[in-house]
Amino acid sequence: MSHLVFVYGTLRKGQHNHHFLKQSKKLGDWITPPQFALYDLGRYPGMIFGKKKVVGEVYIVNDDVLASLDRLEDVPIEYRREQIETIFGLAWVYLYQFDLTEQREILSGDWCKRE
Repeated sequence: MSHLVFVYGTLRKGQHNHHFLKQSKKLGDWITPPQFALYDLGRYPGMIFGKKKVVGEVYIVNDDVLASLDRLEDVPIEYRREQIETIFGLAWVYLYQFDLTEQREILSGDWCKRE
């Protein structure tokens, strides 16, 4: 079975975990509506519901790739997987579950262009 997934951090092209998607097809770049917020957690970001846009990419993945992404994202402990509407259709996204009050928000919404 195939799934769409929206990635916004280390899984994006050129980032250190992109190899998880090397056999997957990129459908395109996409920016969320202003319903989310992105935080810098050091080596990776965390996305939550908020009032800003988040920049990312949408890929089509198979069951095995989705399962490997779940393991990488520590679902259901650190992240949870939810579906959001994209221009490509419903896509899975990984939302951070821990407290972010001490973390720095990435105001641009773009992990690859964080300050």
